[in-house]
Amino acid sequence: MTIYTFVDSPIGRLLLQSDGVALIGLHMDIPGSPSLVGTWTLDPDGGPLPLAARQLDEYFAGRRRDFDLPLRLEGTDFQRRVWQALQEIPYGATWSYGQQAKRIGNPNASRAVGLANGRNPISILVPCHRVIGADGSLTGYGGGVERKRWLLAHEGLH
Repeated sequence: MTIYTFVDSPIGRLLLQSDGVALIGLHMDIPGSPSLVGTWTLDPDGGPLPLAARQLDEYFAGRRRDFDLPLRLEGTDFQRRVWQALQEIPYGATWSYGQQAKRIGNPNASRAVGLANGRNPISILVPCHRVIGADGSLTGYGGGVERKRWLLAHEGLH
């Protein structure tokens, strides 16, 4: 069963998902975002959802730089390595896709890293917005480049 709630933020409404123990999804309210089907239950007090909502509020208010939440990231071994590396990018810093590929021990995998970043199920907390092009450009972002620009500016970049 998936427990979910919505949280309002400066970048739009966010969908938070939990399995009752860990956060399993954070999606922006955009076309193509997960549909609420199957055994989903709306419960803002379910599992880690209240803690996640509070920490997101603190982040958007500028009072939090790191998140302390139980996360469950479902994906391939490669995707999980990529997502783990994302969590190592400090607040207020950016890496290129090439730097991230080197970090996971596969320096020729920049494109595959980009694809894995695009499948990150827990945006913001697993900060794929901190990955930019080798030339410093704001390349693609599942939530849209404007949201990426806003998040980076919020963290004191770009």
